[in-house]
Amino acid sequence: MDTFSAFSSIDYQSIRAKTPAETAVKRLSGIGEVLSGLDIATIRSQDDMARGLRTLDTADKCIRMILTEFKSSRTKDVVREANRLIDLIELARDKISGLHHASGVPS
Repeated sequence: MDTFSAFSSIDYQSIRAKTPAETAVKRLSGIGEVLSGLDIATIRSQDDMARGLRTLDTADKCIRMILTEFKSSRTKDVVREANRLIDLIELARDKISGLHHASGVPS
């Protein structure tokens, strides 16, 4: 399987979107799907913690890029989905940081 096939399917879905706002929501939903695979319960080491935080940081940057790219096409749906994801990212960051402070993750 081609490494980039997942990206090409996302692009294809974006092309099929009827409006720029729909494209933005689809991209944000894709970020949500990726984040849903992040299982905080499996964090066992400092490396796991760092990887989780990098994933969250990357997702946050992608969301902000989408908001910038679709600045003129922002709808309530786009803003609502972006804010929902940003809130979930912050919650996940807090949980991951709490693992370190609770001595659940070795340094």
